[in-house]
Formats: sequence, structure tokens, C-alpha cells
Amino acid sequence: MSRVTGESSANGGGPPVQKLSLVVSEQAVVEGATEILKVIRPDWCRDNVRFKLFTDGITNKLVGCFKQPIEGADTAETPEPEDVVLIRVYGNKTDLLIDRRKETENIQLLHRHGYAPALYATFANGLAYQYVPGVTLTPDTCQDDAVWPLVARRMAQMHRVQPDGPTNPEPDLPAKLDQFLRLVPDRFTDPHKDERVWKVFPSVAKLRNEFEELYGRLLTTDSPVVFCHNDLLLGNVIYDERHARVTFIDYEYAGPNHQAFDIGNHFTEFAGIDEIDYGRYPTPEFQRRWLRVYLQEYDKGAPVTDVSVQRLYVQVNQYALASHFLWSIWALIQAEHSTIDFDFVQFGATRFLEYRQRKDNFLALRCEDE
Repeated sequence: MSRVTGESSANGGGPPVQKLSLVVSEQAVVEGATEILKVIRPDWCRDNVRFKLFTDGITNKLVGCFKQPIEGADTAETPEPEDVVLIRVYGNKTDLLIDRRKETENIQLLHRHGYAPALYATFANGLAYQYVPGVTLTPDTCQDDAVWPLVARRMAQMHRVQPDGPTNPEPDLPAKLDQFLRLVPDRFTDPHKDERVWKVFPSVAKLRNEFEELYGRLLTTDSPVVFCHNDLLLGNVIYDERHARVTFIDYEYAGPNHQAFDIGNHFTEFAGIDEIDYGRYPTPEFQRRWLRVYLQEYDKGAPVTDVSVQRLYVQVNQYALASHFLWSIWALIQAEHSTIDFDFVQFGATRFLEYRQRKDNFLALRCEDE
């Protein structure tokens, strides 16, 4: 483990973000977290800090660092946010997929707007950031009437954020898909994985042609480009029941993209990850209620018509196809490089087959005014 050295940078009016040279081993995240705490929480007594490894993620490793006010206190009790630091260690080779500088800029931008946790520090292969009270969504709670309107409104608020930079940015989707396709290996290191992948997927050249055709169709829907999270799986939404609010976390893929992609991507995640069930994909009736609440917030109180809801409904379901396509390719890269114990080949195959099954029906959807 390398020595901790570093500097600090501005954090949008908050405490400065420490930049550390530390590299944290995936096999020693607690030890690495201890070194980071020495810099960002020097007043914490090491003997009074408890660590909890979170195992839900399939991209990174996450450890919670809990300052215990009373010896032997139960970390399961709701702690005060200032008494917890979350430390995320990037997964192996994920720098191939993610612009980490852009990620930190996105977190700081959204934190200024009150939509993201504070960033405390960056290190060579990870981040330390603010704890957000609450629980992650599940395939059941994401359709709870107390929860989904909060998600719809928060997404609309995020989509109205104006980031620094070009006033008419290009959407991330085509460039990201191109990047992913370039990273798919011609032959997987594991022969068994290689056999499983190519039983389901066509060649990279055919995948590229398939997406170009799909994206050409999607562009005709004129979905606006807004600031998107781009990865709103259920584990990236924290629900705080006590304060009736939700917070989005993990802005690794955030950036300008089609509005309908962000919503459609979220809807595809209703199926879950560990035991994917696309029978949980939201019904048209649920979607239209969700989208009406979203538009009421996004359009700032302007009248929301049935036609505008239907137009967004069509866009969202058609862009959900792009979500399936994108993450199925992402899974192939993870299958080659990730050290996390997860069947990425199965995940990718499931999403690609769902894309194929839904494609004709979703592309046949039409707005009422067409």
C-alpha cells in the first residue's frame, strides 16, 4: 500500500476535497480506509471506528466507516451522517469504462444543487464521500406509492440542472456504446466464458450495425438532451422514509444524454439484478402515472396533457431498448476484467435477450398525435 500524500481542491463552497496518492487494494479495503481516515478524519480514534463491508455492488467495493460514540454501539442503528464516511474502491479495470475526473466533477456539481452527497476525498482508485441516511430501493419498494413519486420528481429536478460547459452538449449514449464495443475482447481469457458469450451474442461488427440502426430510429423521437444519471439501478437510489426524500448516488456514468434514456433505464432496473424478473417491468398504467408526476416537476407547473405523457411514454420505452443494449455490452467487458463474484455473462445475456424480445413491440409504439 502506497504512502498517503495529497493536496486539496475546492468543493463548491463546502470543505475542500482531499486528493490522496493512496492506492487501496481490493483485498485490503479496511486497511486502506483506515489510512484515508487518518487524513480526512484525524480526530477519529481508530479504536472507536467500526467498518462495514457492503456486498450489493457489482462494479466497485464499498466500506462504511462508523464513528462509535459509545463503545459497543450497534452500527445497525441509524447513525448521524457526520459520524459515517463511505469509501468506494473502484473495481478492477473500470477506468477503461469510466472517466473518473468527470465523475468527481458531476458529484460536486450535483452536491451544489443539493442532489448528491458531499465528496470528502479522492484517491488513486476510489472516493470517500458523505453517508446518506436511508435504504436502497428494492423491486418491491420502487413501485411503492410513497416512494416512486419522490424518484420521479428528483429525476426531473436533476434533468433541469445546467452543467458547466457547452450549452448544447452531445448525448453520451452513442460515444459510450462505441467505447464499450471497442473494449469487448475478440476472445475471452476464460474458454468457458468465451463459449457462453458467443452462443448468445453476434459478432462485435454485427452488434455495432445493430446499434446504429436502433439509434437512428431513436433519434426520430426527438428526446431532449439533459443532464442524466445514466445508471439509476435500484441500488443507486436511497430512500429516507423519515424525511420522505430520495437521494441518487454513484454518478460514474452521469452526463448529457437523452431524457428518455435515463427514465427508460430506471424502468428496466425494476427487474432487479441478482434474480432478474422482467415481469416486474412497470405496466403502461404505472408508467403513465410516473411520467405525469415527472412532467409536472420538469415543466414547473405547466399543464401536463395526456398527449405529452403518451409522447414521453413512447420515447421512454424505446430508449429502454438502448439501455438493455448498452448494459449487455458493459457486462461482457466486466466478465473479462472484474474480480467481483458475479455472473456477468448471464447478466449480459439476459439483458440482450430482453432487448431482442421487446424490440419490435417497443419500436411499434406511437404517440396519439401521429
